Amino acid sequence: MNNTTQTDEIILIDKPYGWTSFDAVNYIKRRLKIKKAGHAGTLDPLATGLLIVCTGKKTKQIQQLQGMEKEYLAMFLLGAESSSYDLETEVRRTASLQQVLALRQADIQQCIQKHFVGEIMQRPPLYSAIKRQGKRLYELARQGKEMEVEARPTVIHTFEIQQWVPPHLYARIVCSKGTYIRSLAHDLGQALRVGGCLTALRRTRIGSYEVSNALSPIEYVKQYKSRNESLS
Repeated sequence: MNNTTQTDEIILIDKPYGWTSFDAVNYIKRRLKIKKAGHAGTLDPLATGLLIVCTGKKTKQIQQLQGMEKEYLAMFLLGAESSSYDLETEVRRTASLQQVLALRQADIQQCIQKHFVGEIMQRPPLYSAIKRQGKRLYELARQGKEMEVEARPTVIHTFEIQQWVPPHLYARIVCSKGTYIRSLAHDLGQALRVGGCLTALRRTRIGSYEVSNALSPIEYVKQYKSRNESLS
């Protein structure tokens, strides 16, 4: 007997901190017994925010949805670096607090405008889901194997400083698909000669889809079950 649910939907999920994108999709599939589902753009486990999940026939739209521009709110830590470019691996200090305090917001903004707005070449982190030799780069990195990752073009439409509270930089970023905000944090730190890494990230928009209209995976499943029970 087939107990799977046939549903064709575009679901807006607010991915919780610590969940992988696969965790979110798999939770919905298992709890609602959905046969076919996928997501339109990975979010790292340490990031939160909008994850578009497509089910059934709507999975045909995944590629189109992946191509839409994305908006993020990010917090960078300047004066420190990590191998993963975020908090997944050990953070090491690369500059003194005095050096970081010497940075003025105007200097940082000038550096951003010069190097990180428009079409740029960006090298993805070694700790990423890109495949090499049939394995994800993060799997190889955790085994101590460092692979050469080629730089690729990406477009940064907006890189706006919202607040500079040394050593933390708060920014709003609008970018094309394939942009790694972790790499932006690392590369900005390198350009400023103090080092940098990502300490918090939230995706707020994909195309016209807003995170304000999204539910957590748990909330979505509860709402879905409640809606269907009321119809039965």
